[in-house]
Amino acid sequence: MPLKLKHIFPVVLVLTAGCSGPEVSKTREPEAQSELSELPPSIPAAELQAEAQDTQVREFYEKAGWAAIWSPRAEQALRAALGKRADHGLDRVHFHPELSKLSAPAREIALTSAALMFAGALARGVADPAKLHTIYTHPRPEVDLASGLATAVRAGRVDAWLDSLAPDTPEYRALADTYLQQQKAASQENVAQIASGDLIHPGDRDPRIPQIVTALVEHRYLAMPVTTEASPSQAVDGTLYTVGIVRAVKAFQHDYDIRDDGVIGVDTLSILNVRPGDHARSIAVAMERLRWLTREPPATRIDVNTAAAELSYFRDGELVDQRNVVVGKPGKETPQISTSMFRLVANPTWTVPKSIQRGELAGKSAAYFRRNNMSWRNGWIVQGPGPRNSLGLVKFDLQNSLAIYLHDTPAKTLFDKHQRQLSHGCVRVSDALGFAQMLAEQQGIADQWSRARASGKIAYVRFPEAIPVRLLYRTVYVSQANQVTYRTDPYGWNVAVAEALGFGKDAGKQFRSDVDDIGP
Repeated sequence: MPLKLKHIFPVVLVLTAGCSGPEVSKTREPEAQSELSELPPSIPAAELQAEAQDTQVREFYEKAGWAAIWSPRAEQALRAALGKRADHGLDRVHFHPELSKLSAPAREIALTSAALMFAGALARGVADPAKLHTIYTHPRPEVDLASGLATAVRAGRVDAWLDSLAPDTPEYRALADTYLQQQKAASQENVAQIASGDLIHPGDRDPRIPQIVTALVEHRYLAMPVTTEASPSQAVDGTLYTVGIVRAVKAFQHDYDIRDDGVIGVDTLSILNVRPGDHARSIAVAMERLRWLTREPPATRIDVNTAAAELSYFRDGELVDQRNVVVGKPGKETPQISTSMFRLVANPTWTVPKSIQRGELAGKSAAYFRRNNMSWRNGWIVQGPGPRNSLGLVKFDLQNSLAIYLHDTPAKTLFDKHQRQLSHGCVRVSDALGFAQMLAEQQGIADQWSRARASGKIAYVRFPEAIPVRLLYRTVYVSQANQVTYRTDPYGWNVAVAEALGFGKDAGKQFRSDVDDIGP
């Protein structure tokens, strides 16, 4: 029976105040591998039973006949694996108490608890996402850790077994490598930071401008380093605070609820000044989220990263399309769910949710209703089909009970925003008609789709084969250019995950959305 480790973590997990090194027992000096015994100690069953309090650990030993399993060699392999837990961003998680202070039975139980706990962290994650989020429906990996540990100990392959549990993908390995690099950089006192100092006004020269430009590029407020709109002689050292940089800074300040006057002060620098330790924290969270997911996603699927507001369409394992989307604003977050797209809806109508009726549409005039093709039907406001409809000209229906779907929109300019967490929870797709046409052609229903669109009325065209859809939240990931890419944490969802991994509870300043838009 697979272990349900969610019952283990709240009881056993202890968080340390900082990065800890290998958990080496102080009971004896390390021995050469060839000299370590492969025989576990002889411990009476009654003593093990007295020490084993956790339900899963007791189940493990009941299957093992209440016999000790940890030989010196097996223990060394486990301690070596735990000593490398930084490879998984887990170096701030403490998996067992100080072993030198424990009796032989307590030590045996502690080692088994640590092994199961570490295995569970690698296989399924440290935290339970269903407890961290109100809505989370992605299936988690199912692994029989008890049987796996018993087999690994008997075969003398504890370390190899543990290595096999984490995601084995180029992306996970790239994140692991970058995490170690950022941790090393964070430990150095001479890491270059954007220094505090005098206010920087538009038109000023300041030696911090190149660093500020780099930070703005990373935050996606500049597409590439901006030189200047002034003459070359003015920009020779790159320290001029130019019009282009000012424009990016104002947009950044607006999105983060700072006075958007373009003057760079403490508040602006505090967000731009992302340190290596901040990057390491975000990477550890990203690796944890990958461990939550099953290891083999559908080869053909649509992934929406709500933190980056980007859609990626994979077909037979290859990325064939990527485009901007608009997703839920803070407070109306797009949930993390696994679902499927089963049909296209041409010329959709929109039945306005009661929350929007009572909110954004409260008090609107009859002229507003006529202008937007809205009418009352059985106590609901319904917007008729057409290019001004809030769903645009196509809706992509998803199988779920949350009324979450993908759709077109008449508000095309929102796709050019730096931060696109602006909707009421559904996902608006850039060039939605082009995306719908691509899917219709690949599904062999292009003719049906053309007729449905041409009708001018609401019409449904079902896919012969539904397409899996994953709505994910990933603030760090590896781009198609094989670059580790950082995004902001617009929903603040990194905080609880980072805390479970032993990082400080630092929410930082969150993105805000003030777009006045009634669409879903």
